[in-house]
Amino acid sequence: MPRVLLTAFEPYDRWKDNASWQALVELTNWYDGPAQLVTRRYPVDLSEMSHRLREDLHQGFDLAIHLGQAPGSAVVRLESVGLNLRSDGTPLIPNAPEAYRTALPLDAVADALNAAGIPGRVSHHAGTFLCNAALYLSQHYGQSFGMSTQSVFVHLPLTPAQVAADSQDFASMSSQLSAAAIAMTIARLTERVA
Repeated sequence: MPRVLLTAFEPYDRWKDNASWQALVELTNWYDGPAQLVTRRYPVDLSEMSHRLREDLHQGFDLAIHLGQAPGSAVVRLESVGLNLRSDGTPLIPNAPEAYRTALPLDAVADALNAAGIPGRVSHHAGTFLCNAALYLSQHYGQSFGMSTQSVFVHLPLTPAQVAADSQDFASMSSQLSAAAIAMTIARLTERVA
């Protein structure tokens, strides 16, 4: 049975909840799929997140799926590239590769999501904040320590409750639908790593 590290983030800034964590919790309420899931909630702090991620990856996983919320996005975004870049323009890790691109079949995952009526797209830029950092560091640690773990980052839309509590009109997706998207992602990707 493939082992999957599934991570999400805690709330930050004006968001009292985080859609990634809400979807992860929803998923664990009913998931009985083809993988053993180990879940983590990371702080919105680069140093602490990096430390915890490194420790977690040393436990040995076939797949690491990192989740985050993307205010304004109307689709599930499957991030293919992690950049060695902080929001201030400096590298996450000096003298390390500029980027890592996942070898996972994200187009097939997006196709499966869309066929199921869940809007999904492959994205090639996870931003320059913690979402990108989680993807880049997960890939970098895997390479640096000779791990077989393959990594991907999935951006989820805000939940309807988050949008209702905010003053801006953002797109949203229910935690139930986001959790279904995660389950489908796990199913497709564990076929590849099993």
